Amino acid sequence: MRNQRGVALVTVLLIVAMATTVMAFMAQQQAFWQREMINGRDRAQAFYIAQAGVDWARAVLADDKANNSYDTPREMWAMRLPAIPVEGGEIQGVLVDQQGLFNLNNLVTNGTTSALDVARCQRLLATLGLPQELAYALADWMDRDNTPASAGGAEDGYYLNQSKPYRVANLPLYELSELLWVRGFDAQTIQRLQGYVTVLPQRSQINVNFATAEVLSAVVDGLTLQHARQLVTQRKEMPFKTVAEFMQQLPSGIGESSRGEISVSSEFFLVDGHATLEQGEYVAQALLYRQGIWATVVRQSVQ
Repeated sequence: MRNQRGVALVTVLLIVAMATTVMAFMAQQQAFWQREMINGRDRAQAFYIAQAGVDWARAVLADDKANNSYDTPREMWAMRLPAIPVEGGEIQGVLVDQQGLFNLNNLVTNGTTSALDVARCQRLLATLGLPQELAYALADWMDRDNTPASAGGAEDGYYLNQSKPYRVANLPLYELSELLWVRGFDAQTIQRLQGYVTVLPQRSQINVNFATAEVLSAVVDGLTLQHARQLVTQRKEMPFKTVAEFMQQLPSGIGESSRGEISVSSEFFLVDGHATLEQGEYVAQALLYRQGIWATVVRQSVQ
């Protein structure tokens, strides 16, 4: 009987231990489930806030387009929104013009390299202290042929000989981070390019009301960096409302070959939003394309 009582006691202890383990596991799973529910709720809330921000941006851009035919940094849409309190946090955002930046996808049109745009890209690279042959490498990455543009270019033959071989894209860039795959580009190079270049889904003109002096001197053939800086200073007080106004400020004989590459209005804008909610922070971005009155969403992300 002592042996039976001993076995019964051990069995009870095992059952208690098992029950304790099961209860602890269930409590842990419930905590995980609750956390996941909270995170899911916050993600959904962040998504809807981001969507509301995109709708706001589209409405602001539509109102702007209805009032005038030019875009400048002095307009209401270009002003940064102050932080707005919401339940459990706050949101803030800004609309950023994308056509004051050099569109890297301009280097290739319909699969063929544009020599003029490669030359303009080279001028920008030189001004920023970067190797000019990067323009050839990027053009080769996007064009449809398999012949390197120059000694600084690179097609499949170069990339297939890497330690981890891969092929060229033969397509336009979708985002700047793709440059890491292109010969000669690294994280430091991309960081240096920030604020001067962009990636847009189609060929675009430069809005001279937003372009930096470096971009202006690269795109406007014959324009020196010094004169470009003077134009940037001048437009702070009096932005250009027409291309003709801008051309009048150029030295005689300068810029005529670039007239078709410049504009005083924009079609592409970036919505950059930031939301702080109870359980974390979220960043929302959307690229808008405005043709006519209402802008459409080209791409959008919430992180």
